[in-house]
Amino acid sequence: MDPSHKDLKAVLLVGGMGTRLRPVLMGTPKPLASVGQRPFLELLVRQLRHQGIRQLVFCTGYLAEEIEKQFGDGSRWGVTIAYSREPSALGTAGAVKLAQPLLREAPDFLVMNGDSFMQTDIQELIAFHRRCGGIASMAVVRMKNGKRYGTVQFAAGGRVSGFTEKGDGSPSGFINAGTYVFNRKIFDYIPLGPASLEKDVFPRILGSGLFAVEQHGVFIDIGTPEDYARAQALCDTLYETVNMKATSDSEQHG
Repeated sequence: MDPSHKDLKAVLLVGGMGTRLRPVLMGTPKPLASVGQRPFLELLVRQLRHQGIRQLVFCTGYLAEEIEKQFGDGSRWGVTIAYSREPSALGTAGAVKLAQPLLREAPDFLVMNGDSFMQTDIQELIAFHRRCGGIASMAVVRMKNGKRYGTVQFAAGGRVSGFTEKGDGSPSGFINAGTYVFNRKIFDYIPLGPASLEKDVFPRILGSGLFAVEQHGVFIDIGTPEDYARAQALCDTLYETVNMKATSDSEQHG
């Protein structure tokens, strides 16, 4: 591992309300949804630890105390966990902004959605970000059902040129996989109060350095009952994948 990556912090966005999964989860916060006998969020923690990222910040909100009780200080997994709890729903960008005091020493930091898993070489993603020299870099994955997610348009060098909203355009394309590396300059583009990375921040930095890099590994989110059921079916594969880096011949995306 590059020594310059050793102290990189990872911010995990785990404050969402998980409205679509509530009938399935029965009062459990979405990141604690069981996959096999373990919470989904443990997949992300194990992935980060395996790839040398040991300083984590959990941005909590809905049922924050449940997540804090389950993961504590992180010592059980060989990581340290600090918490940034939203007083009210702030959205993905607002949550990152609230965590700024915990990232004062960080020129760059990783951000991950707490309800999706992407098999990726995190160190290579960081290296890509630093080679590009932009404000933000995102992992993207080609999906057949891009209409559900919206798609990302980017040039050969990785520079993002635009986005297609959910339900528009081609039914296939590159989607935002919910894993990013941000330069701390990102804070200059996040407004105060509730805000979305996807709607309020990324469009503002298109001309200032937003880059995308394709990933080829297993990708899954648990945002809907159907995908949560799929995660259960892939449980063994997901936990095996935690200890692997992305490869071009990994299984096809859903």
